[in-house]
Amino acid sequence: HVQLVESGGGSVQAGGSLRLSCTASGSGYTYSTHCMGWFRQAQGKEREPVAVMSPTTNSTYHDPSVKGRFTISQDSAKNTVYLQMNNLKPEDTAIFYCAAGAIGCGLSKIFFNYWGRGTQVTVS
Repeated sequence: HVQLVESGGGSVQAGGSLRLSCTASGSGYTYSTHCMGWFRQAQGKEREPVAVMSPTTNSTYHDPSVKGRFTISQDSAKNTVYLQMNNLKPEDTAIFYCAAGAIGCGLSKIFFNYWGRGTQVTVS
C-alpha cells in the first residue's frame, strides 16, 4: 500500500505563487517504479491532470493550461514530489491531488491508483 500526504495549499492573489509538496510512504512505494503526478478538481468539474513525472526517465509532462507556469519536480531522497505554481490565475482555483502509480506514466488518471486527500488552492 502507498500513502500520499499533500501540503502547501492556501489562498493567494492572482499573479502569486505557491509550492505544493507530496510525500509518499508505505511498503508498496518505490521511487524507481512509481510515476508521480498532480491532478486538480475545480468545483463541479472533473478531476484533470496537471503534471506528471516519470521515475525511470525523469521526464516531465505538463498540461498545456499550466505549461510555463507550473513545474513538477521530485526529491527521491525524501520521497517527495513538488508542484511549483507561478503566475496563478483565478481559474487555477481547485483541490489539488497528488497521485502515484506503477502501471505506466502519462497525463491520465488511468496510470494512477494511489491518491492523496487533496489540498485546496484558492486564487482571487
